[in-house]
Amino acid sequence: MSKIVSIAKEQIEKIIYDAANSAIADGVFAPTELGAFKIETPSNREHGDYAVNAAMVWSKAFRNAPRKIAEELTARFDFSNSYIKSCEIAGPGFINFFLGDKYYADIVSDVVSSGEEYGRSDFGQGKKVLLEFVSANPTGPMHIGNARGGALGDCLASVMDAAGYYVEREFYINDAGNQINKFGLSLDLRYLQLYKEGIEMPEDSYHGADIIAHAEAFSKLYGDKYVNETEEVRRKALVEFALPKNIEALRYDLQKYRIEYNTWFKESSLHNSGETAKIIDLLKQSGHTYTKEDALWFKGSDFDSEDFVLVRSNGVPTYVVPDIAYHYNKLVTRGFDKAIDVLGADHHGYVPRLKAALTALGVDATKLDVLLMQMVRLVKDGEVIKASKRSGKAITLVTLLDEVPIDAARFFFNLREPNSHFDFDLDLAVEESNKNPVYYVQYACARICSIMRNLEGEGVTRRTCSENELALLTAPEERELILHIAALTDEIIASAKAYDPAKMTHYAVELATKFHKFYNACRVKGEAEGLLQARLNLCFATVTVIKNVLSMLKINAPESM
Repeated sequence: MSKIVSIAKEQIEKIIYDAANSAIADGVFAPTELGAFKIETPSNREHGDYAVNAAMVWSKAFRNAPRKIAEELTARFDFSNSYIKSCEIAGPGFINFFLGDKYYADIVSDVVSSGEEYGRSDFGQGKKVLLEFVSANPTGPMHIGNARGGALGDCLASVMDAAGYYVEREFYINDAGNQINKFGLSLDLRYLQLYKEGIEMPEDSYHGADIIAHAEAFSKLYGDKYVNETEEVRRKALVEFALPKNIEALRYDLQKYRIEYNTWFKESSLHNSGETAKIIDLLKQSGHTYTKEDALWFKGSDFDSEDFVLVRSNGVPTYVVPDIAYHYNKLVTRGFDKAIDVLGADHHGYVPRLKAALTALGVDATKLDVLLMQMVRLVKDGEVIKASKRSGKAITLVTLLDEVPIDAARFFFNLREPNSHFDFDLDLAVEESNKNPVYYVQYACARICSIMRNLEGEGVTRRTCSENELALLTAPEERELILHIAALTDEIIASAKAYDPAKMTHYAVELATKFHKFYNACRVKGEAEGLLQARLNLCFATVTVIKNVLSMLKINAPESM
């Protein structure tokens, strides 16, 4: 929580404990150990800024009705040198506290002085987090699901960084296994089609235009040199030619999407280093494997999962083995405190297997969290756009960014919780109106900058306000705006804990709404000097917070529109 919010809560806690100890000293209550209580924000601020349940918590220990306890406590409250203005007892014994003018003044001052740092905290205590997201197969361009995963994973990384974690972003390159074999097959057949008649593409091969382009580029470079080579040699050459180009294209597209990774981790490195083979040996040593029909099985049933094959009867490991090795590498070899994967909802059954295997390896499986992301549908003119990946007409990240601005894409993909289905309205994303949430937030930013520019043009420049001047911010719309600004740090922490960046887009939209309400109700220009400066500082605090949130989401904060 912000510094001022934290101080206010500490003051309330001290006021209550001091009153309770005073009542015990006076003999009103028997001496007892005072347990912890909750300080919460009521849904309706008219009932108080904070509600405390201490009287209910201590009812049994003090052998009194909560309301009687609350009456004895409040009679002994001392609000001097605190942010608290008053209190009242509500219902069966809740104590509601109301904040004074100094609290609101200090929140504005704190934002102004903290600037870009406002909202950040040390909640995560520097714990090392590895966030893996997108990790699209490098066999073709990224589709619309990858676009959502990219915005979600990147924004979550920023949120966790602001919440005090040490965060690294990672892309896992599946450059081995069945997908690469299918990639090689598809390239091979397209290459041969350039020189031979009657060669058809199997239904389950890749039919995209990118495969044809790779085959033609390879042919221009090498001609028919590989036509009469063995299938193995030809496919190896084609993959080695095309795969690096695909990986570089993924890197370029993601950079355009404002995503920079700390590490691009190759699956092949696990095989080349022997880590995959090591995992098989370690699982055998764990005593949780068995052989059935010449295949090596993992006994997942020992860990509330299902049994699954590790090594096929032909001696080839299944896809899950390098995945286990990869997560072992994250949590043990590289020593991250937490590994977070952003995956499609179709991986639901895969997660228990992974956690079971890690547990068998002696790894704390709670260190792995998997964020399952639901499907996205693109909507245009009220109709869902349908496309087939197999036919090669998939909607890619690049085609999406040709349709809508990057700001809109990143904001829209973080409008819903990851586990919710989402319709991406292409028309709304480009609409310049208050119906478009990202435009609405950016307009609030530009509007504040315009107010300040216009006043400067008239010779009125924002200056530091005294506490008495900021205490003039007493209008309901001013107080509501300040309270929302004060909640930023807590909202960032809540977003980090829930792995839900949508909390930040919702916060930004609500902040813009509260600013517009304030601006429509409270004049800035033409007021007396003290109030004018106080409102100008509130405007500056608001735009600072908008910029901080948009920066976290890697979205532009325009100063004019």
